[in-house]
Amino acid sequence: MATMHPCEHVGIDFVDRAPYRYSNSVDLAITPGELFEVLGDAAAWPRWAKVITDVEWTTPEPRGVGTRRMVTMRGGLVGDEEFLAWEPPTMMSFRFNESSTRTVKAFAERHDVVPTPEGCRLTWTLSLDVRGPSRLGMPLGRPVMNAVFRRLLRNLRTYTDQRFR
Repeated sequence: MATMHPCEHVGIDFVDRAPYRYSNSVDLAITPGELFEVLGDAAAWPRWAKVITDVEWTTPEPRGVGTRRMVTMRGGLVGDEEFLAWEPPTMMSFRFNESSTRTVKAFAERHDVVPTPEGCRLTWTLSLDVRGPSRLGMPLGRPVMNAVFRRLLRNLRTYTDQRFR
């Protein structure tokens, strides 16, 4: 197990006020309920979010505020996540309580889902603050980060198209 470092225990409002925010949307040809089925499936995340190698729920169902999971990503980054909101089929949000890198000062995500005539639209907002020299590169990295998140959302569309059609 990686050595873990505490992150700020931010609230859901951090998603809207963080120094570094990335927000992207995708239209999916599935219902909001089907999307939440995918978001709750630990085995599904690594199939569409290729940066994620493992997701492990560490608290029992039912899912809700306070639910916890460990997420392992490529490069060895591990995040101990706690859910700030779990409101199927419209929204979920979580933060890192701890991270395997000291660089992450605070981290939170919010996934907003709205129904559309063809299925639903997911807006994924990732927000963070960092410590140390990493702050210098964050503004320059915005286009690259947004491109990565758009690719992940295209992968999600492909995955859900295959899983539900």
